[in-house]
Amino acid sequence: TTTMSAAVSHTRSYEGVNRKTAKKCSSYQAPLSTVQSQRDPLTKVTGMLVQFLLHMLKMKKPIVKADMLKVVDKKYKSRFLEILKRASFSMEVVFGVDLKEVDSAKHSYILVNKMDLPNNGTVSCGRGFPKPGLLMNLLGVIFLKGNCATEEEIWKFLNQMRVYAGKKHFIFGEPRKLITQDLVKLKYLEYQQVPNSDPPRYEFLWGPRAHAETSKMRVLEFLAKINHTVPSAFESCYKEALRDEEERAQATGALRADTDATASECCGPCLAAPPTSSEVEADSSLCG
Repeated sequence: TTTMSAAVSHTRSYEGVNRKTAKKCSSYQAPLSTVQSQRDPLTKVTGMLVQFLLHMLKMKKPIVKADMLKVVDKKYKSRFLEILKRASFSMEVVFGVDLKEVDSAKHSYILVNKMDLPNNGTVSCGRGFPKPGLLMNLLGVIFLKGNCATEEEIWKFLNQMRVYAGKKHFIFGEPRKLITQDLVKLKYLEYQQVPNSDPPRYEFLWGPRAHAETSKMRVLEFLAKINHTVPSAFESCYKEALRDEEERAQATGALRADTDATASECCGPCLAAPPTSSEVEADSSLCG
């Protein structure tokens, strides 16, 4: 419970850091965080609900309101919707998982990862928490920095979130290994030496799998939600994201056209059926 409560209050770090990073793309400044500190009595209850949701995600079990109410202390049941909203926000921001209602009559929900990371986003085998939230934030920093962020810029961002190289984090494990090895091996990030740098310096870019499984617009929407605003508030980045969407649509259209053309070529005139034995005999009689 203590760990999950820390995760809930941890969303405040995400908001503050992204607010500062957002200035690189826009003069917009998001409002102060609405996520409460651990002194707020609802933080502990929200943390317990987050822990329950993570358990259901790992077990791949359906989630219903009745079960969630069992987790919430009786004296807070009247504030269940507020607690659920906070828990949903924490799941999205910290763990990159959306809580979606699938049946309003039965009050049933499902959890959907924002990115298709293996093992529900735990990255490595064994125990652990989903990592898509951190990945979406890293992709956001890279995008806001001009599609390429130096290692110093990435660690400055992570340090402001109280995530440090060589220090095991209660959510993300050993962060250096995670971002320079695990996510690189999975092709979500590229980690390369800055050209002509002496001494060697390194930088991060989006990997091919990130380009395939998400988009600049989706990442911008993620950052906007954290900052309680809309994607267009990040003016220059929003324009670039729109161009990216147009290019993706054109590429998809061209691919579809090529596929249709190939299919039509394969469906040309059918070969004539071989003659029957009676037809062969008839033709032979004409030559007699």
